[in-house]
Amino acid sequence: MFGLFVQRHAEAAALYNDVSVIYVHPVCTDVPWRVSTDDETINNVRTIRVYYKKSKSKIISLFRFFRANHLALKQLPKPDIIHVHVLTRLGIIALWQKIIHGTPYIITEHWSRYLPGNDFNGFLRKKLTKFVVRRASAVTTVSEDLAKAMQNHGLANPNYMVLPNVVDVNVFKIIPHQNAVTKIIHISCFEDKSKNISGLLESLKILKDKQTPYQAVLIGDGMDYELMRQKAANMQLNDSVSFTGLLQGQALANMLASGDFLVLSSNYENMPVVILEALSCGLPVVSTKVGGIGEIINENNGILVPPRDVERLADAMQEMISKHRNYDANTLRDSIIKKFSNESVGKLLDDIYRKI
Repeated sequence: MFGLFVQRHAEAAALYNDVSVIYVHPVCTDVPWRVSTDDETINNVRTIRVYYKKSKSKIISLFRFFRANHLALKQLPKPDIIHVHVLTRLGIIALWQKIIHGTPYIITEHWSRYLPGNDFNGFLRKKLTKFVVRRASAVTTVSEDLAKAMQNHGLANPNYMVLPNVVDVNVFKIIPHQNAVTKIIHISCFEDKSKNISGLLESLKILKDKQTPYQAVLIGDGMDYELMRQKAANMQLNDSVSFTGLLQGQALANMLASGDFLVLSSNYENMPVVILEALSCGLPVVSTKVGGIGEIINENNGILVPPRDVERLADAMQEMISKHRNYDANTLRDSIIKKFSNESVGKLLDDIYRKI
């Protein structure tokens, strides 16, 4: 799940380029420390997975990580470009390949750690990240907000650009339906610090106390899943709020498309792909105005509210309950197809690669 955005970018790029992906991951089971590898082609992307034994020593684990990537690179012909997703260690590997082989590299960052209040710190980490970013041929982020946050940390590069997340518009599509009671959908990784599911439940409680009819479906799993289920029970929301656990693929798309609108209550975000998927299904969006969300959501496709304001979020959901049918589902979907489909993002990536 954590690599999903990268996978989708790789598959989009593979529409126009020969793409291989290296995925290196530590495991706690008894595997040979020298690494075990899997090499297969998935959706036209050659995928090399390398697993190495995790060590209690951070230094040893770091050594094994770099060695595993080196062994994976040896299995591939010399690339024309290296595309790094998520800094900083992989950026160091790409920089080394540039120094040794002259291979240019670009960076795509998805991580919200650069946003105010998060954990981009440490003298050495910052120095290495600045060094890697400065020497990249281009730096792409999935929102303008994240690009500005990185630049505010001194991560300078003359070629910053926005690379949209990818939506599989063949999976996330409109399913005509008529709910007897307004169906509200929420999707997240159930980490309350960032996603603020507790605040969402408080807003839903306000709606219930006002005797507003609705059914809310909360989709996902994570560290605070059971805590949020218990909180909903304690607030006596079980008759109007349900939890599905983790849904993926077609099951996720079908549940999302069965709703009337999506709601996100995050305290901070980057560019949630679930917003794009909801629009692709023809659903308007109610969300807190954080991260890059304001670059997508406006009065034409949803309602934005300040973060950490349960009253305003409740008011916005109340408004959307009364007017969600006023949005044209096909218009919402068309806006996603034009910019966020596999073909659109793949062509943008191809243009970037060719310029480099």
